Amino acid sequence: MRGRPSGAGALRRRPDGKNKKEAGMPTVKETFEAMAGRFRADKAAGTNATIQYDVSGDGGGTWHAVIKDGACTVSAGAATNPNLTLQIAGQDWLDMLSGKQSGQMLFMSGKLKIKGDMGLAMKLGSLFQM
Repeated sequence: MRGRPSGAGALRRRPDGKNKKEAGMPTVKETFEAMAGRFRADKAAGTNATIQYDVSGDGGGTWHAVIKDGACTVSAGAATNPNLTLQIAGQDWLDMLSGKQSGQMLFMSGKLKIKGDMGLAMKLGSLFQM
């Protein structure tokens, strides 16, 4: 019977070395590159803040988002004086964005550490379309 491969065949490597399942998942860096485009200005009225993301592990790094006057810019590197800093492992970040894990559960289990404006942290989910 012909059709879609199953078992080991379903995970065949592509020329770039990734299997089909891996190829569809964004990297941590790609999620930050796409973040400004997922910003929901309609939900950000009155929000002016700088948020720093410290992502550890594979593909990790530091990025920061500046939300000001209804616009959002995201850059690599540390922020000078962030209102909020989130610390999270790369895989947990990807799981949170994909919906496999909730930010609340990651926070309660100690896998997401928050420093700074907790009210802003609670609002983040509504500021970005994921």
